[in-house]
Amino acid sequence: MNSPPLHRIILAASIGNALEWFDFLIYGYFAVTISKLFFPTGNETASLLLALGTFGASYLVRPLGAIVIGAFTDRAGRKAGLTLSILLMMIGTTMTAVTPTYATVGIAAPVLILLARLLQGFSVGGEFGSAVTFVVEQSKSRKGFAASWQWASQGVTALLASAFGVLLTGLLPEDQLLAWGWRVPFFFGLLIGPVGLYIRRRMIETPEFVAAKPTATPVRDLLRRHPGRVLLAFGASIVSNSSNYLILYIPTYAVKQLGLPQATGFTATMVGAAILTAVSPLSGHWSDKVGRTGIMLLMAWLFLVTAYPVFYFMVAYPSLATAILAASWLSLVKAGYSGVLPSLMSELFPTETRGVGVSLSYSISVTIFGGFAPFVATWLIAMTGDSLSPSFYLMFTAGLSILALMLVRQSTLRQPEAAAAAS
Repeated sequence: MNSPPLHRIILAASIGNALEWFDFLIYGYFAVTISKLFFPTGNETASLLLALGTFGASYLVRPLGAIVIGAFTDRAGRKAGLTLSILLMMIGTTMTAVTPTYATVGIAAPVLILLARLLQGFSVGGEFGSAVTFVVEQSKSRKGFAASWQWASQGVTALLASAFGVLLTGLLPEDQLLAWGWRVPFFFGLLIGPVGLYIRRRMIETPEFVAAKPTATPVRDLLRRHPGRVLLAFGASIVSNSSNYLILYIPTYAVKQLGLPQATGFTATMVGAAILTAVSPLSGHWSDKVGRTGIMLLMAWLFLVTAYPVFYFMVAYPSLATAILAASWLSLVKAGYSGVLPSLMSELFPTETRGVGVSLSYSISVTIFGGFAPFVATWLIAMTGDSLSPSFYLMFTAGLSILALMLVRQSTLRQPEAAAAAS
């Protein structure tokens, strides 16, 4: 059977990825609103921490989802894993969209929201690795470009989610936003979810998976034979995750720390999402020409040296313009880094354990350094009284990824194609 055109391969994997991330981004963007409706405590900071903590809790089950769905992907096929992950996400989105508020059902409301987040975290735990594995195994010479669309599609999702935030917060008074407005984007996700499910069910299996002999114990084989590769992939993905969720935190940061209208943060992240969408494929394409680690090291160092000035500029001159500038710069650097990341991670693992290898290493990184980033940022500010403290977190994670990338470049654990990519 002839391989489908590259653009069809990218669309099949990326549309599901984009739809699954839509719900996560909407929850983050409307964290202030959700904290009032589902976690009322009488203290706004405490309520926000509970809402962000629930957001972060979904990441605790991501490694479990990575193990279960990633292993399923390596045993049953890439198509089967992708279909399962988006189906579970649709169930979680439905729960979030229809759950009554605390004022209606009391303690059951935050419990149901927590359960919905846990289900979504489980499903997304296997999503990234399954999607990356699918696209790189369908493309021989353009793996960087093909895999970069996992981040470009998330940029499209962030653009759409930010547009919802701008429109709803700009057009609706607060009472209507609290009453029903925040639910609109979740119901929108329910409308478009079946499209992703339909597309994924029509995909064909990758030639590499068909040619390989699937292992019956992919998780055990991965941890026994390739623990070093898991650690390297984990480290390389750290700053990608921390920067992603600090950009997601900007709408909350703009309201709570800068005293700006809620629509300001959404506008800034919408501009940043457009940059992420446009630049990620360019970065992936560039990596196919010159290698992976050189580009990623450059971008990681830019995160390290510019994080503090970016946050200082926002705090010193709080406005829509500075918020847009900050989100744009962080998104530009992130696009340069994350556009290359998926292909680098995939090249660290053999076909038989690639799905679970990418899923597990990425999910552990997201759990530790990504999903709790907004919570950590809010906590750091509350503990230190320094509104610039989130920048130190970004600098710290950039340093960790720089170390990992240097080890990737020098490591003898890489496959031959990974060695060429890391040059």
